[in-house]
Amino acid sequence: MPEPVETHDPEGVDYGWVMQTTFVVTIVAGAPLVALVALAVGVSLPTWGARVSFAVRVGALVWFVVAVGVFLYAKRNQE
Repeated sequence: MPEPVETHDPEGVDYGWVMQTTFVVTIVAGAPLVALVALAVGVSLPTWGARVSFAVRVGALVWFVVAVGVFLYAKRNQE
C-alpha cells in the first residue's frame, strides 16, 4: 500500500466539512423553503427573471443562516 501523498489533521473546526455540509443542507432544505416562501408571501413572479431574482435573494439568506448554523454546530461538537 503506497503512503498517502498528503494528510490533513485539522485543529479546531474542519472548514471543508462545514462547506460541504452547508452546500448539501442548503440544496435539500433551501429549495423547498424558497418555494414555500414564494407561495406564503404571495409574490407575483410573472417572468423567469423575476423568479430567478427572488430565488437568489431568498436563497442567499437561507445559505447564510445554514452556514452559520453548521459552523456553530461544528464548533460546539469539536473533538
